[in-house]
Amino acid sequence: MRVPARLIPLAAVTAASALLTGCFSGGQSATDDSGAGGKRIRLAMMQPPRSGLSPLSDDAFKLSRWSTAETLVKLDADGDAEPALATEWAQSGRSWTFTLRDGVTFHDGTKLTAETVVNSLTKAAAASPKPRILDGVDLTAKADGDKVTVTTATEDPLVPQRLSSPQLSILAARAYKGKTVSPVGAGTGPFELTKVNGTSSAALDRYDGYWGKKAKAPGIDVRFVPDGTARAAALRSGEADIVEAVPVSQAAVLDQDLITEVPMPRTNTLYLNTEKGVFKDAAVRAAAREAIDAESIVKGVYEGRADVAEGLLGPALPWAAELRKPVQRAKAGDPAGKTITIGTFTDRAELPEVAAALQQQLQKAGFKVKLDVREYANIESDALAGRFDAFILSRATVLDSGDPAAYLYSDFSSDGSFNIPQLADPAVDKALKKAGDTPTGDARRKAVIAAEAAVLGTDAAVPMLHERVIQGDAADVTDAAHDPRERELVTADTYVK
Repeated sequence: MRVPARLIPLAAVTAASALLTGCFSGGQSATDDSGAGGKRIRLAMMQPPRSGLSPLSDDAFKLSRWSTAETLVKLDADGDAEPALATEWAQSGRSWTFTLRDGVTFHDGTKLTAETVVNSLTKAAAASPKPRILDGVDLTAKADGDKVTVTTATEDPLVPQRLSSPQLSILAARAYKGKTVSPVGAGTGPFELTKVNGTSSAALDRYDGYWGKKAKAPGIDVRFVPDGTARAAALRSGEADIVEAVPVSQAAVLDQDLITEVPMPRTNTLYLNTEKGVFKDAAVRAAAREAIDAESIVKGVYEGRADVAEGLLGPALPWAAELRKPVQRAKAGDPAGKTITIGTFTDRAELPEVAAALQQQLQKAGFKVKLDVREYANIESDALAGRFDAFILSRATVLDSGDPAAYLYSDFSSDGSFNIPQLADPAVDKALKKAGDTPTGDARRKAVIAAEAAVLGTDAAVPMLHERVIQGDAADVTDAAHDPRERELVTADTYVK
């Protein structure tokens, strides 16, 4: 049974707070000793690095949220590309030519050149596995003076949006000298990454040679705190200035003026293994779908701070609901007491509770259900290898390009790098390819919704709810970013009084 946040014993909160005690001390001063005024920003983040902060992994989004690594282009609020390290671009068939910004230096003092850009993009394109944004994309880059020409095997209308992905950040040549890519001292952003302490902490200093607006804060001290109660306690006790992903169970007991709730392009989905096991049978997948009561999960686990899913794409993309039509699905069969194992992870505090709720719902429908709950770093490889009958995942749907076609391809195409349901369906592949090939605009949005319908028709994925992120900002924090895409957090404007 779930214990309401207000009834959590004080001792538990005290113990959680103790996890943070001293985590922002013993390093650099909390105040700016340069004479410019202001304080270093103490940041408590949810997930520790998975790949040593390599930009070729999901760790890239930490580098982006710390404003230390940058891309050729960035996205505006509508998801359209706008200048960053590139000032303009033009398409000619399969090729896009980007003009580089003049006067940009990396944190190690070397200059941004077409050659360094080509080096970063080539390393990403050759990586194994590839960054998700390059799933199904054969990309090459070539230098020409102050310009870089990016060419794809087939004409791709989304190249600028793809190049906005933090996984395609441009780093100095030094970053690629070792066996793994190291962003320390190799970015171009307003903050320089100076120190990484494994999976426990990191430190960044203001980079005074930044090409754009100088950072107001003298630096950032980051602590990775997977325990959600401890993160909330850090905000309440004043141990942290900005707290990422406050659990809904803690939001009610915090000062409401210190939290911000933002609808996210993030869907909590139950992925069903279509390749082997119980859910290879479409009728059994349909039985699982019909057994799920998402509304009760939203009310019970999320305390109403989420939206019941009608599809894979939620209210953060309002056009999706306007275009969506009824989906044809298989009829439900009889679970007949079949045993299934559901996997999920502890890094997002709500997911174990969602798993427990699903266990009850599916058992009531006639399944026998086992749960396997671990930290994400210890369970991802098993999920991707198809070792579970089902897997609960909180998944960002426009994380990489601002366009959901890349997410759909990555998760549901037969050669997608994040295909947890092991789906290999020709009709789905065809719909995904059409969505990816269609030029941006209304036609592409319609093709994306058609691809979503093709996926939903297989019951390989059962979308349950769309999350809202809850971010905690101390009262003296100014201009922290509240970004639905989870690309920005501390910017040049962020400041602690």
